[in-house]
Amino acid sequence: CPTAADLRPANGTRVCAQLYADNSPYYDQCCAGEVLVVPPGSDVPYMPRGWSGRTSSLVVGTRCELTVWSRRAKGGKSRRFSA
Repeated sequence: CPTAADLRPANGTRVCAQLYADNSPYYDQCCAGEVLVVPPGSDVPYMPRGWSGRTSSLVVGTRCELTVWSRRAKGGKSRRFSA
């Protein structure tokens, strides 16, 4: 998986988090497959189509925090992730 400081695309824009779809029992293969990029300041009450229940790994960038909820529209239990 990339480190928190590595979350910068080639054009240099900042990324707050990346969520990955593929799962593996081997750490070096966890952050693979499709990637959902979360830009700074994002407020998304619903997961994009095809991503609900699919995230297996995530990396949160420095000076960022990612909050996720167990139910849609920011309902249910929440959990916060940071670098």
